[in-house]
Amino acid sequence: MESSCDETAVAIYASDRGLLAHRVYTQADLHEIWGGVVPELASRDHVRRVTPMIRQVLADAGLAVPPRAGPGPGPGGRGPGGAPRSPVDGVAYTAGPGLVGALLVGAAVARGLAYAWGVPAVGVHHLEGHLLAPLLEVDPPAFPYLALLVSGGHTMLVDVEGLGRYRVLGESLDDAAGEAFDKTAKLLGLAYPGGAKLARLAESGREGRFEFPRPMLDRPGLDFSFSGLKTAALVAIAGSERENGRPLDEQGRADLARGFELAVVDTLVAKTVRALDAGAGRYRSVVVAGGVGANRRLRERLAAAARARGVEVHYPRPEFCTDNAAMIAFAGHARLAAGETTDLRVLARARWPIEELAPPGATPSQ
Repeated sequence: MESSCDETAVAIYASDRGLLAHRVYTQADLHEIWGGVVPELASRDHVRRVTPMIRQVLADAGLAVPPRAGPGPGPGGRGPGGAPRSPVDGVAYTAGPGLVGALLVGAAVARGLAYAWGVPAVGVHHLEGHLLAPLLEVDPPAFPYLALLVSGGHTMLVDVEGLGRYRVLGESLDDAAGEAFDKTAKLLGLAYPGGAKLARLAESGREGRFEFPRPMLDRPGLDFSFSGLKTAALVAIAGSERENGRPLDEQGRADLARGFELAVVDTLVAKTVRALDAGAGRYRSVVVAGGVGANRRLRERLAAAARARGVEVHYPRPEFCTDNAAMIAFAGHARLAAGETTDLRVLARARWPIEELAPPGATPSQ
């Protein structure tokens, strides 16, 4: 189960058959009027959506919801009075990071189900789900790989050595790339969520009219910064309006979107290439995860740069780039299979550095 922000999602994964079913409900229409996610509204909508969605996904997977539960020997076993037991072996849920109220809804429901069904539960780190999402595909990358995690809340380069073995090589010092996309889209009058809309607008834009800086490429290291790029877009819009005596027309908005998108993409690709070169042959694969990973221009330019270095680029399918429960089910399955469980606490952490994760059985850092 995934409920870290404004998507309610449920999925079922089987070790022998792969992903059996998954559904995602997005609250974008609910939050559009406010121009961004309202945490309290997000939490309330999760409460409304989650239980019906659980029933729908179980039905999609051909699994029955037991009329009552009790102790018994595994899925399909029998509880007191012959009532069928849990339809699943375990329950995984997003425990953080995210909006704490939204996390609590998913965590409480998931932990309650696990207790009622008599199966183990495990709280999953949201970013671990993203980092492992490409492993759901037919041709998964092999460890170790370099991951570019780029979304509305995070932009980072991560060395992925295995389950729970993650080392952050660089990250955004301020706004994430997806956040910068959304905020610049708002400056252009695009409705929330605006990042994908800005990318579509950029398709009809012309290169060269608006030139933006490529932040932090003039200094060593793998960290990112996008807040100044967003400010540069604001200054460019205001400057154009002063010069022409009117707001940007549709072509002008498209031109600005194109220039902004190119600046973000060039920065992401350059830092990823820098990490590959610094790895000195360690990586045979680059994984791109998170919502911005669906950006067409990013995919094209990163593929070309990686191909020149003999490196393959892997992406989750588009519906698994954004928040989803399939990646949580996969990560949870991996940890449950390794013997890890979460106790009866309802675990929800708004902030949770990924460096605190550890492989199953190891002691996490604090």
